[in-house]
Amino acid sequence: MALSLPSPVVIALLIAVVFTAAVFDVRYRRIPNWVSVSGAVLGITLNAIVQRGLPGVVFSLKGIALSFSIYFVLYALHAMGAGDVKLMAAVGALVGWQNWLGVFFISAIVGGILALIIVVRRGRVQRTFRNVGFILSQMTRLRPAYLAREELDVRSPQAVSLPHGAVIAVAILFFLSISAHFIG
Repeated sequence: MALSLPSPVVIALLIAVVFTAAVFDVRYRRIPNWVSVSGAVLGITLNAIVQRGLPGVVFSLKGIALSFSIYFVLYALHAMGAGDVKLMAAVGALVGWQNWLGVFFISAIVGGILALIIVVRRGRVQRTFRNVGFILSQMTRLRPAYLAREELDVRSPQAVSLPHGAVIAVAILFFLSISAHFIG
């Protein structure tokens, strides 16, 4: 995986999309479709312009395909909301599949750190480790864990959750910083 710094116009749109999504996700716990869809459409369009035609379109479509595929599995397991899936597809359209993998890994690290902070602050460390063990045991049996424990369903009010749109926005800042440092 080789990270590359997107063009300045793509960076500007990327920041606008993810931070708009983050504000909505923090305030309302949802990401509007117009944010994600416009990000994806503009990502395809900008990459077609920047990369002179079909190569830019293919670049964006590969990013959408990979990000949507991975996040759809998380959505099907009730680990992510639909808005998160669509937002990451827009990010994939903007940065392409290789850079999206970097964003994905950085998002996982940032999300994991924030989740640990929330778990510790709410005094749920033991319960969380039991839930992780339960999830792993259910995975070995090919059963979704949320069917047996409602608190493991991201859509449940009992679930401990964090706005993933905000996590993605922070991850984008780290991604851009890392890319600029190693590329520039």
